Amino acid sequence: MFEAAELGRKISRDEFDAMAPELRTELLALQQQLRQADFPVIVLFAGVDGAGKNETVNLINEWMDPRWIVTRAYGKPSDEERERPEFWRYWRDLPPKGKVGLFLSSWYHRPLVDRVYGKTTLAELDENLEQIVHFEKALADEGALILKFWMHLSEKAQKKRLKGLEKDPMTAWQVTKTDWEHYCLYDKFTSAAERLIMHTSKGHAPWQIVEGADSRYRSAVVLQALKDAITKHLANREAVKKVNAEIKGKAAKGKKAAAPDALVSQPSILSSLDMTQKLEGPDYTKALQEQRARLAHLYHVAKEKGVSTALVFEGWDAAGKGGTIRRLTNALNARDYQVIPIAAPTEEERAQHYLWRFWRHVARAGRVTVFDRSWYGRVLVERVEGFCTEEAWRRAYGEINDFEEQLTQHGIVMCKFWLHITSEEQLARFNSRGQIEYKKWKLTDEDWRNRESWGLYEQAVNDMVERTSTSNAPWTLIEANSKNLARVKVMRTVADALEAALGKAAKIKKK
Repeated sequence: MFEAAELGRKISRDEFDAMAPELRTELLALQQQLRQADFPVIVLFAGVDGAGKNETVNLINEWMDPRWIVTRAYGKPSDEERERPEFWRYWRDLPPKGKVGLFLSSWYHRPLVDRVYGKTTLAELDENLEQIVHFEKALADEGALILKFWMHLSEKAQKKRLKGLEKDPMTAWQVTKTDWEHYCLYDKFTSAAERLIMHTSKGHAPWQIVEGADSRYRSAVVLQALKDAITKHLANREAVKKVNAEIKGKAAKGKKAAAPDALVSQPSILSSLDMTQKLEGPDYTKALQEQRARLAHLYHVAKEKGVSTALVFEGWDAAGKGGTIRRLTNALNARDYQVIPIAAPTEEERAQHYLWRFWRHVARAGRVTVFDRSWYGRVLVERVEGFCTEEAWRRAYGEINDFEEQLTQHGIVMCKFWLHITSEEQLARFNSRGQIEYKKWKLTDEDWRNRESWGLYEQAVNDMVERTSTSNAPWTLIEANSKNLARVKVMRTVADALEAALGKAAKIKKK
């Protein structure tokens, strides 16, 4: 695979100086266009130590306007990062739309090094790489331009490069003991790198192998590739915008026809719930006290063990999410939980992938995060109201499952609740809110408008549960016509999940 990058290609100083002014001007002009674009540019640099990755990143920052460039390089994870899923730090650092992100030692570094040092098997390497493929595809599907450069040197050229850097007092600091250790494992790195590139070079995120021995040659290749890719992507995104606008226009004309009456009228998973159930009086008081005490105990054990909890609340307007969340958090210490109310995205959030704003709220070890509405807005309100394309909400099921799998694989306990009420109960609660001064603010024109799409939302909920209720992150459907029943059932479900995750530790302390 790497033979073509060991040919000794060079560009003379005169040739490079002749092409540089025009290329630099074009890149700066493209950067100004990019600032108004609806996508970010993500550029990854990986490869052989000493092949010019750092120098190339420095040159891009020099030639282009660094105010619109995000540069990130990663070392060993900090305590804060280790307490979260591995990809948290990468999601956190993604550039917003209109900017360029340059990444060194990024999400490929750990899987590659672990394989070379025998910490993982080939099967585990492939599993890690498959996760990366999903990550990059999710970004590309939302419009991101992803460029990946593997900077290569032959074994002989790498040795010469490292020795040359060491001899110069100005650059000697760049060569570390680890660089020489990696040099001694050159063949293993090459073998693992070939597998990595073959597995992850996709149409949406291709690798380009760059011969790194000559600084002017590698610079010209990377900068020209960057210019060509941005030019092409700008044109492609304009075409996509026009198509999406046409689709959205057609959908708006016949919005109610988006889901045929025959389909909407079919029984959904929600229709199987027994909405007559109630919990009243002393029975409710006793059950609430028992589950609150149980949850308080389990939460303290989880905190000691560094086990985090993520709770997702979705449901109809006026279904009682807020009241249920308040009862639940009464069992917790205010220092250890955070309630994240999700509304329409802010300008900052709209400039990122839709999952970015949820990744940034993933808590440290031992904390509880409560999402009052969540990432499921993509397959609920955005689907029904036409705020995203059908292609976008359909692929979101897989993206959401992947996101939640990363959380639960890290050890986070996840509970997802849909609070269900009947249409009649919702109407009664709306009317009641209108009569109470301190609750009037909760009732909006949008709430009334959403009632008109009840059937469409019910079908969307059915599809959501069907496609995202997994063994590691199941949905719990709550019969919330009775607020008391809903509060106790939610608390019991969270306690059960914590007890299952903590196992013997929780039961021993309980005795």
